Amino acid sequence: MTFQEQTNAMGSQGGDPAKAVDAMYEYGYRKSNYGPDELVTDAHGNPISVTEAMMDAKEAGRAETVTPHLCYYSPRIPGNTGSAIRLCAVTGTILHLVEPLGFNLKDTKLRRAGLDYHDMAHVVLHPDFDDLVDSMPDSRIIAFTAHATKLYTEVDYRPTDILLFGPEPGNIPDPMDVMAGPHVSEQVRLPMRPSLRSLNLTNCASIAIYEAWRQLNFKGGR
Repeated sequence: MTFQEQTNAMGSQGGDPAKAVDAMYEYGYRKSNYGPDELVTDAHGNPISVTEAMMDAKEAGRAETVTPHLCYYSPRIPGNTGSAIRLCAVTGTILHLVEPLGFNLKDTKLRRAGLDYHDMAHVVLHPDFDDLVDSMPDSRIIAFTAHATKLYTEVDYRPTDILLFGPEPGNIPDPMDVMAGPHVSEQVRLPMRPSLRSLNLTNCASIAIYEAWRQLNFKGGR
């Protein structure tokens, strides 16, 4: 029975159509009266807090991965980060988020895009960029920036690499001290038509992660 049929049936029986709407959101979307952490669960479906679901920075640095690590420096749009969490879950990638963030980790848009189950196990939160560098001192940091001349396909990727992306465009200038600092091994870019400005952040990250994973023979995938 479609939603419209359910609504009509409830209306003809004197029911409340709003209850049909409420029922639609019972699975997969956050109802307005859900508690802030109700959709974040562990591998067994038990509710846990956002921070409990995250990896420790040192643990992430020691983890054996099949793709490079992905880092968002000071992301501002919750939906992008939520989509990145899904991307990392399906590719076996670890996502590093460097504060300050432009949103609350309990944001509904972020949760709908990536946090409705235990995908948070692929995420690390760093208080600053130095914490990321200190936790993975032997990793190459490859910065994706429009200022680069080298294409992203011209790099031989390793699972220990960190693919670094800066904040989404906005009123805050791009942190070139981070994107072009001494800790950066390579600066690369994605080709685009000159008349267009930019791609969505997580679209760029997806292209980069899948190119790296392709080079590594999609190890761990099927």
